[in-house]
Parts: sequence; C-alpha cells; structure tokens
Amino acid sequence: MNSANDKFSTQSPASATEVSTAAVKPRLVVIGGSGFIGTRLISLLRAEGTYDVRNVDIADSATHPDITTKGDVRRFFDMLHAVQDAHIVVLLAAQHRDDVRPLSRYAETNVEGMRNVLRAMSQHGVRRLIFFSSVAVYGLGKPNVDESATPDPANEYGRTKWKAEQLLVQWQSHHAYRQAIVVRPTVVFGEGNRGNVYNLLRQIQQGHFLMVGQGTNYKSMAYVGNVVAFVHHLLQHDATGYQVYNYADKPDYNTNDLVKLVSETLDKHIPSTHFPLWLGMMGGYCFDILSQLTRHRFAISAARVKKFCATTQFASDKAMATGFIPPYPIEQALRQTLRYEFEASAAAE
Repeated sequence: MNSANDKFSTQSPASATEVSTAAVKPRLVVIGGSGFIGTRLISLLRAEGTYDVRNVDIADSATHPDITTKGDVRRFFDMLHAVQDAHIVVLLAAQHRDDVRPLSRYAETNVEGMRNVLRAMSQHGVRRLIFFSSVAVYGLGKPNVDESATPDPANEYGRTKWKAEQLLVQWQSHHAYRQAIVVRPTVVFGEGNRGNVYNLLRQIQQGHFLMVGQGTNYKSMAYVGNVVAFVHHLLQHDATGYQVYNYADKPDYNTNDLVKLVSETLDKHIPSTHFPLWLGMMGGYCFDILSQLTRHRFAISAARVKKFCATTQFASDKAMATGFIPPYPIEQALRQTLRYEFEASAAAE
C-alpha cells in the first residue's frame, strides 16, 4: 500500500488489469454469484457475451460450475486471488437472513468481506465495483424513501450493509478514477427464489395465510429479471465517481392486492379473515420461543410479522432516470412467478 493513511490505495488506472486490446473481453468477477440473483445475473451476462465472466463463491454453482471457483470474502487472500485479473467486480456475497446467529456473522461477511474485497482490488488496480446493498439501510415504516434519506437501519443486516457502504465511499474517494456503484434493491422475487416473497405467496396459495392487520400496507418489490437487467444497464456506463440507486419495480402492491392477484392467477378462493396486529405479534413471539427451545428455524417470527405489517415503499426514480426500462412489468412478473411455482400443485388439488 502507498501510505498508512490510504489503506485502499495502491495502483493507478494504468495497471496490469486494464484491457490491453480491443479484442480482449473485459473480465467481470462476480463475488457471491452462486445464489439466486447471482445465477440470473451471470446467465444474462454470459448470454449477452460482452464480458469474460467469472464467479467466486463459498458455495458451488449448480448452473455455472465451469466458471466458478471457491472463495470466501472473509479471507483476504481468497479475494486477492479472485480479483487479480478483473476489470470489474460485482459484490453480492452477504449474510442476509434475518435469523443469522451469532450476530457477529453479519459483520464478518458484510463488513470485513467488503474490506477484504477493496484491499484486494486496490492491490491489483481494479477500479470498478458494483455492490449489492439493500433498502434495509433505511429502516422500516418510511413511505416512498429515496436515496437522499438518512440511513436508519433497524437490524444487524441493515447496519452492516450501511457500514460496508461507508467503506466503499472511503475507497472511491481516495482516487477520482475509481467507479463505485451501490444498488439497494427492495425485496427480490422470481422463479426459483425461496425468500420472503415466495414464502408469502406460498402461504396464500396453500390456504395457510393469515392476514395480520388491515392488509393496506404497501410493499415495494423487485423482479429478479429486472434487477439483473438494471445491473447490465449500469455496466454500459464506464463513468467515475460514486452513485447509489434504489431498485424497486412499480407500481407497489398492498397485501390485499397480492392476495387478490394470487386468487385470480391460480383460480383459488382465499379466505379474507383479518387478525389484529397484537395477536399476530403474540404468535410470532411464541414461534421465537419455540425456535430457541428446538433450535429449529420457523417461517414465522415476531420480526417477520412486524415487517409483514409495515409499509416498505421505496422510490426508484433515480434508477429510471438513467434511461433504464424494466423488461418485465411487475404484474406480468408476479403472475409468471406464481404459475412457475404453484400452478401445477394448484391444478392437482
């Protein structure tokens, strides 16, 4: 490193990692690309063909094993090896579940992982990074939040994502030629995902869904096909500086709208009984206690009930102002996901 005051500063842009000829494809390294979003992003980039794509992940890739090598963001030398020939890095690796224990695992991966990636990029002169953060940095219950809002994370996941962003700000500020882009997606859904939206849709489809609250709280969501298309769009602009973008597909749906959409798409009657929030929270706390006693993770918890009943709306005007047009309207994406995941089982009932 050049000095004790710049722990992220080493090579200039005229480093060995710059593209030497027009005929050579720029190498793009996805760190943490074996998961849901990473797999879809890599598939899109490989099909498009502009980049020489590589994946580095602690987990195997079922879809892209031929370009995947093992690497752990918590290990600096893994990252040093991972980015040595890179021109662009996309950082997806994270602890993101809301029930990770011990809590120190969030910082180990989300914060120290970012630190390791940035140190490795500095040593190899890699100047472009796209980082997947999260709208969790804003906290809960704030309608239509845009990028100017002051971060106020409500959980350890959001706090560590915000700390990682601050490290990225520091890294970019040391050299004007560096490009750092932060994408803060809202909850992401799509075919093959097993996250919060899938769990909600599955409960509605199976008739196990209990409507806690009035169902008028709005939820911003993002379809995975649109999220990765937005990243591809950003890659086309080799600008310098630091930029932050929320990503959410519009219009937002409230919970009543989602129930109606599932009912219409799968031609299934869904009970419309509403339960008060206090009763739902009591049920969530009961599952929390049971989880501690049995060491088993349940789909229901007090934190998830609270999050379910909160309004989580996020503005994505800045993302759309870049000229990006989502290829999939959100209603189409929701219906497509529902049919992919549930239509066969619904027809068999």
